[in-house]
Amino acid sequence: MKNCVLYILIILLLVIFLISFGIGRYPISIALLVKVLFSKILPIQVTWPEVVNTVIFQIRLPRIIAAILIGASLSTAGVVYQGMFKNTLVSPDILGVSAGSAFGASLAIFLSFNMVKIQIFAFIFGLVGVALTYFVSLKVKENITIGLVIIGVLVGSTFSSLTSLIKYLADTNDKLPTITFWLMGSLSSITLQDIKFILMPIGLGMIPLYILRWRLNVLSLNEEEAKTMGLDTFVLGNIVIICSTLMTAASVSISGVIGWIGLVIPHLSRMIVGPNYKVLLPTTALLGSAYLLIIDSFVRSLVEVEIPLGILTSLIGSPFFIFLLLKSRRG
Repeated sequence: MKNCVLYILIILLLVIFLISFGIGRYPISIALLVKVLFSKILPIQVTWPEVVNTVIFQIRLPRIIAAILIGASLSTAGVVYQGMFKNTLVSPDILGVSAGSAFGASLAIFLSFNMVKIQIFAFIFGLVGVALTYFVSLKVKENITIGLVIIGVLVGSTFSSLTSLIKYLADTNDKLPTITFWLMGSLSSITLQDIKFILMPIGLGMIPLYILRWRLNVLSLNEEEAKTMGLDTFVLGNIVIICSTLMTAASVSISGVIGWIGLVIPHLSRMIVGPNYKVLLPTTALLGSAYLLIIDSFVRSLVEVEIPLGILTSLIGSPFFIFLLLKSRRG
């Protein structure tokens, strides 16, 4: 039954993938889309204008791929962190990665760097934020898990304050609007080069977690029970932190801060397939990809001026999460 859910989600994602190409200010029919895609591998006569190729391959394809990768990454990072910290209110930015990335991008924009350097700064400072959280938390002798959470909040708050300082000092006519728009999250300027930039860190994060997904169930046990099963929760926890940080930092570096995906989607996945990570992990990744792809299709078609992704995910995510909390409380 649970395997059927995965097959259904894969088919659903493929359908949304195809429909997304036709949504936007330049509508493209499914028939034309299929013909254009197959023309790259089959000898099909070109009967459509060149602008169709530009819209499909240079504008929408990178954006759709980015939505799939980022949705899967953020939701996966959220679900493994929730298991590791034994708390379903944990999100991917718990250790300061999003706040660090936001500061890195804001600093690069403030210094008038180009887009590539902005993404590199965002990625590096995301890693720096988690590294600071991790190494400082090692000094907490009582409970390293609580130490990670507390230090993560403090590190995130520090980076958020530094970002606010940069916004205060930034030019209000040029740099401040750019920083503000980046912080709200968007896929409007994604290119194939951006996809190449995030493929490796997301792959290095996703593949180990998928291979070890059956072991992730152990993180919900206490350390004594895990040791009786011959597993080291400390090593497994470090793997989770490294993989989740790589995926989240890479995602935030090209999209900006997109909230709620890593918090809401894992809850929805547990409602569908239960808590077993063997099925929960791929289900969460597929749901996260489909969700962000749907949201991104809405933001580029609802109104004339594109709505930042972070705004819409918050408007949808917060009431939905309240509904989940009330439902679980009644249960």
